[in-house]
Amino acid sequence: MTKEERQIAILDNLMKTGTVQVSELATVLCVSEVTIRKDLTELEHKGKLYRSHGKAILLNPFVSSRPASGNDFSGTQEKLCIGAEAAKLIELCDSIALGAGATVQALAQNIKPAGKLTVVSSSLRVTELLAAYDNVDIFQLGGQVMPDSLSVVGTSSEHTLRSCSFSKFFLGAEGIDPDFGISTSDIRRADLERVMMQASVKTIVLADSSKFGKRGFAKICNIGDVDMIITDNKIDADMRRQIEARGVKVVIAEGPSTGTVPDVNR
Repeated sequence: MTKEERQIAILDNLMKTGTVQVSELATVLCVSEVTIRKDLTELEHKGKLYRSHGKAILLNPFVSSRPASGNDFSGTQEKLCIGAEAAKLIELCDSIALGAGATVQALAQNIKPAGKLTVVSSSLRVTELLAAYDNVDIFQLGGQVMPDSLSVVGTSSEHTLRSCSFSKFFLGAEGIDPDFGISTSDIRRADLERVMMQASVKTIVLADSSKFGKRGFAKICNIGDVDMIITDNKIDADMRRQIEARGVKVVIAEGPSTGTVPDVNR
């Protein structure tokens, strides 16, 4: 088998399984592990895969921040369904904290409070959405505005949170990895969201299935530090088992979203 044929076989295997072990490839292709490592290094340089600890995976597990897109309050159907499922957890006269991110924004779109609701938000977009409701007392945290997510960070926000108490904190994540934990791409956001966790009785992570197996630069917490993760039905079964083994409840959001964008001009 030529090098080109061997590398094609490696990529074929990777496309089928999503991850391949160096030792397994060496056995299947009847070559040394040194040869496989050289092949993987070459394929990584070509952008075909990503190497990690004796194995290769199809996609780069590290995430980076994405710029905000104007005043677009829409989200994917998966995010809206996750938001609708999360909204069911909000109780009468509740006090909640909302972090940043598109999936938390989808929760805000689905909130239809029957009674009084108190919200503290780090997201300018979430604040704009919920400010439309007379029965929502919403407090916008102050600090440095992050243009990529239109949310705030900084010590002034952290100081405010230390005098607050919430029943629930809804956390958006850019990366969820059973070993590394819950993460984001900005260390300042991670610092703020850890304080939000400390001020809350329960932490509920909202993330679509594309966030699993990914790692952001800044770790927020370990997997076992959160109480629940709400995601869509595309989550890998083995990934779900690993998370649940750490004592975290995984909820699959399958129902339709009833959320609409409130009229922020009324």
